[in-house]
Amino acid sequence: MSGGDLDSVLDSARAGDESGMAELWHALNPPVLRYLRVVVGQAAEDVASETWLQAARDIRRFRGDATGFRVWLFRVARNRALEELRRSGRRKEDPAGLYAAPDRASRDDPAREAVEHLATRQALRLISELPANQAEAVMLRVVVGLDVTQTAEVLGKRPGAIRIAAMRGLRRLATVIDGDDLLDVERAGTGAGAAVPEVAE
Repeated sequence: MSGGDLDSVLDSARAGDESGMAELWHALNPPVLRYLRVVVGQAAEDVASETWLQAARDIRRFRGDATGFRVWLFRVARNRALEELRRSGRRKEDPAGLYAAPDRASRDDPAREAVEHLATRQALRLISELPANQAEAVMLRVVVGLDVTQTAEVLGKRPGAIRIAAMRGLRRLATVIDGDDLLDVERAGTGAGAAVPEVAE
């Protein structure tokens, strides 16, 4: 759905049209669920339901366009996710110094390209293994497609901190992906006809 179409649907939903709200759900629930699976794991479906219940209740008070609505919706989803983590006692502590030292990332980032081409399930599994702040930054920037400013607004961080967290997360992912590629090469090079032991998953 294009931005203009989403704006029209948003106006319809804000006016109380149930079909407009259903179309917003259809367009935006998949990325919300992907984000929540990384943040709260198996509770993602429940937290997504709570997110949309709040969105349906509060949408008439929302002021802004479809882009602003996406940011608002993910902020609601994150707040609900944090409540779930506190309830379940599974909240990860932020690693010390995560945002401390500014690093410079190249404009052409092969790690970003690698993540974008991974199968969705594999990508979510790898991203979920990152430190919490890096995982959220990578999800919102690379998978959901928010820009730095929008991601900062969702996470309540400064844009510079988001750039650093996303860059560090992508670098970690690149290391894991490169390691997997190297393992595949090593397995392939065990010799013709050689039996390669299967690795239990």
